Amino acid sequence: MFGRMVHPQLVELTAFVAVAEQLSFTKAAVQVGISLPTISQRIRSLEERLGVRLFNRTTRSVALTEAGERLFGEIKPIIEGLDHAIESVNFYRDKPIGALRLAVSRPAAIRQLAPLISPFLAEYPAIRLDVVVDDTDRDMVSGRFDAGIRVGRSIEQDMTILRLSDDPKMVVVAAPRYLENCSVPFVPKDLHGHNCIRFRWPWDGSIQPWIFRNGRENIEVRVEGSLTVNDVDLLLSATLDGIGISFMAESVVESYIAEGRLLELLADWSSSIPGMFLYYPSRRQQPMPLQVFVDFVRKRGRYRL
Repeated sequence: MFGRMVHPQLVELTAFVAVAEQLSFTKAAVQVGISLPTISQRIRSLEERLGVRLFNRTTRSVALTEAGERLFGEIKPIIEGLDHAIESVNFYRDKPIGALRLAVSRPAAIRQLAPLISPFLAEYPAIRLDVVVDDTDRDMVSGRFDAGIRVGRSIEQDMTILRLSDDPKMVVVAAPRYLENCSVPFVPKDLHGHNCIRFRWPWDGSIQPWIFRNGRENIEVRVEGSLTVNDVDLLLSATLDGIGISFMAESVVESYIAEGRLLELLADWSSSIPGMFLYYPSRRQQPMPLQVFVDFVRKRGRYRL
């Protein structure tokens, strides 16, 4: 196709696949772990070797040319095959080696993952753990993630999942200063007369529903208020400041309730949200760092598929 030429180097082809996947030199440089000038130079060098332009570049976008599309289709399976071949050597080592890249939501990073990091790296010192804390719904493939940890309802159906926590109990809370000039709500419908702090799910932008159960009775209240946030820490801070009533996981606010800084409301009404899960693509051959991480997580607690 390209006539006689000097064969491209593997680092150039790896850089090309990264840029083709991300359609961004900046994101590709982060993915490969090199500087932006270096990845740009590798692409220029590859194009010079092949004698064709592989990308159309502007200041705002990157797109594959027809030649680039064809090369990407041919070379990507080869690069992936090399990765699998190198990974297979792990089976013959005493200790697994390699990188493990995780996409983790912020609450999961602190409560589920953080306690596991030190003992895991102590047991597997040759594994390089790369954790990206992000509450958006990142694509596993384009981000080159091996696994993720987040709330169950936001996980794609084709993933293998491992439960990390029970479904957390949700409670309605307010600071005493907020209730100084307001009537205390006794049933969910009383919330209509209050300033409620709403929470927007980071992964899809929807507003978290306030759903309550009392025996067989289920009620969803569409609350209103002057503040909407998409970060749990900001939600907690605003509630402590007396801005309004919030709906939060009991584990987040129980210490503040014990100290009297927050008051639990509607205690006779129960509610919960889906718990946290470890998830990863369902494929036959899993990278060894991922295999040992999943086994490690299972052994550390009562986790289950």
